[in-house]
Amino acid sequence: MKNSPVPRVLLVEDDPTSRAFLTAAVEAIPAEVDGADSLAAALALGDAQDYQLWLFDANLPDGSGSELLARLRRRHPRTIAVAHTATGESDVRERLIASGFSEVLVKPLPAAAVRAAIRRLLALPGQECAEAPATAASAAPVWDDDSAARALNGNRTHIATLRGLFLQELPNARRAIESAHRLGNVDAVRAELHKLRASCGFVGALRLAQAVQELQAQPDSAAALTRLAAAADDTVQAAG
Repeated sequence: MKNSPVPRVLLVEDDPTSRAFLTAAVEAIPAEVDGADSLAAALALGDAQDYQLWLFDANLPDGSGSELLARLRRRHPRTIAVAHTATGESDVRERLIASGFSEVLVKPLPAAAVRAAIRRLLALPGQECAEAPATAASAAPVWDDDSAARALNGNRTHIATLRGLFLQELPNARRAIESAHRLGNVDAVRAELHKLRASCGFVGALRLAQAVQELQAQPDSAAALTRLAAAADDTVQAAG
């Protein structure tokens, strides 16, 4: 197989909004990106294609990023691997590093941070400008255009595209959260919130992100679920 003039990256992420964000971020390095939304799809691509870097979600609908890494390592022992997760706890990072990932990226994060990590690991030229820190608001707006612009380096076209995709997926995420809450399945509630929180950060859905964090802290709270539903309604209405 001939070497590509730019690195080829296998991106694995089951959430469509997060996958679209990360794809745009990596392609701007520049790099070629093959996307997969499950462990099974990633294995099919990884077995058929050589990659310079793997960028794997730590949690997948049919397995884990660590499991995927272990299986692909049998045929590709030297490919650089990066994990991405919406969980920032140090023990999660330590487990992922111990399983063989070179670095762990915590979502949401700016596109520049994704590119900087990949450029460093692949020893590629290029340097990202420093990102301005987000400021906290006492009364959170529905949409935070500034944070979305920072995340995507001011690319308004990408922001509009990602928000459209986010709004399409939001009703499904909301139904899954509400269904798991009714069943008292706290683990399922947290798993759905984990994905939604990262997507909120990528598109600047600030009020909904804060409601997600509140329900993550109290996953069995009916009041927190009601506030999340209200924030979701506000998010949709403000976009219209």
